[in-house]
Amino acid sequence: MSLHPVLAQLTTGQFKSVEYQTQVNLNLYNSASLDCLSTQVLAGRHLRVVSVAQPQPDTPAGLKVHLCEDDYAGWLAIADLNWLQAATTPYRAIALSTAEIQVRLPAVIEFAQAAQAQPNYYLWGGTVGPNYDCSGLVQHAFSSLGIWLPRDSYQQEAFTQPVASSGRNPADLIPQLAPADLIFFGSPQRTNHVGIHLGEGYYIHSSGREQGRNGIGVDRLSLQGDSVSRTYYQQLRGAGRVVASYQPQIPI
Repeated sequence: MSLHPVLAQLTTGQFKSVEYQTQVNLNLYNSASLDCLSTQVLAGRHLRVVSVAQPQPDTPAGLKVHLCEDDYAGWLAIADLNWLQAATTPYRAIALSTAEIQVRLPAVIEFAQAAQAQPNYYLWGGTVGPNYDCSGLVQHAFSSLGIWLPRDSYQQEAFTQPVASSGRNPADLIPQLAPADLIFFGSPQRTNHVGIHLGEGYYIHSSGREQGRNGIGVDRLSLQGDSVSRTYYQQLRGAGRVVASYQPQIPI
């Protein structure tokens, strides 16, 4: 039986010149050991193989890949090579104007609400549904409308346009928020959670088991809400507005 084209090219390095397209949803991991989910790859996305881990001669444990749409990197199981095909055309990002993005935002919210209506639980690394992590829900909700955002919450915070009076005081922030703005939570040092604003201080997000709802729910920026709302209220960092679609930074 012939080797998969990627494996056949390992010794020459030619695999780095090929762009692949996924045929099914796939998992990516945070290391070659493939023991911790990092992100998921929706069918149809583009990637390149960056390197190969070979803990034993001729026995690669995984392939490090680079996702073309958002510059995210992770490790793919060798067995999943069967679900890759050489892309017939390379990925090219589509630049959207702020006005083009604006008209799509109601549908972004509708996507997140439809995701909430399905049975789901919080999945670290989840991006394809029905189970998401916080930034995975945000990324998929926007990408479903052709608006690409970076993968992780701290990256999304850096990418978005800060809301004018963004800050830790919700009373000052809420009047400035528009539907589909992103609301960021975490410590003063770093964002670690994100939700999508629905209006009037309410936001939809996928939160975990320990301090959240173990899935997608709606909370509010208020000390008058339940314990989950109050916990996130106290971790508010600010908000950002999506005014552009992500353009890959790594040449492909």
